[in-house]
Amino acid sequence: MTKKAAGDPVGTVMEGLGAAGYVAGPQLATAVHLALTLPRPLLVEGPAGVGKTALGSALSAMLGRRLIRLQCFEGLDFSQALYEWDYARQLLALRAAEGGKDDPDLFSTRFLLERPLLSALLAADGPVVLLIDEIDRADEALEALLLELLGEGQVTIPEIGTLKAKAMPHVVITSNRTRELSDALRRRCLYAWIDFPTVAQERAILAAHLPKAGSHLAVQVARLMAALRQLELEKPPGVAEALDLTAAASALGADRLQRTVLEQALSTVIKSAQDRQLLLEGDGQRLDKALASAEEA
Repeated sequence: MTKKAAGDPVGTVMEGLGAAGYVAGPQLATAVHLALTLPRPLLVEGPAGVGKTALGSALSAMLGRRLIRLQCFEGLDFSQALYEWDYARQLLALRAAEGGKDDPDLFSTRFLLERPLLSALLAADGPVVLLIDEIDRADEALEALLLELLGEGQVTIPEIGTLKAKAMPHVVITSNRTRELSDALRRRCLYAWIDFPTVAQERAILAAHLPKAGSHLAVQVARLMAALRQLELEKPPGVAEALDLTAAASALGADRLQRTVLEQALSTVIKSAQDRQLLLEGDGQRLDKALASAEEA
């Protein structure tokens, strides 16, 4: 470890994530550093579109470790998240053993189909980065399934027994807070909240991802995003929308935001008919006001 890394581990994390294209402030970088050092899973919450999922990818790049992602959704069960049995191979093994003296052990690890959680736990190239994305979309049963893995680094399969991690993965769990998570899950994790970026942070993000875009355009977009997020939009624009708008303006040959350019690229920012109507009603007074904010020094 370099002297800088030993003396300023949080700064080192910020630089490492920055090299992966992720702009993190000291508070988030501290949470990541502690999650890696203790080690503990990191639960990250915040509005949609602020970079929670991107943190898992950036951490994977920073560490040079493989990323395994479990995308959560309603109805996700253990057979999709943890493991299931390879019934076709079991049947073939059973038929091959017919007439023989030895019966095959149909419930051994060679007949297991590893799903993301078990793959991360048993990865030969571990520790990998395990991203459990949007856990709030899944049912509470998934949280109960995670407790043994997160707390003890193992899973129990009834037919086999307990399988311990070859190397405990670095776990990042994200939530948009569409429902409250259990206290049991929260206690097993460190916690970080990611809010919408400041104008300065968003400008840095745009510069990191779209270095060819003009600096004036990046500043305008960052200020416009801040103004739009102050409105009562159904779906406030996130960082991804800021990147899309900047790229769209550049593709339209603009080096600054103007009303005509913004109207042409509005689909990159506004994602619902209700929000579009809100911005454009009254001859687009709210849109003009937000655009005027983008021009302020």
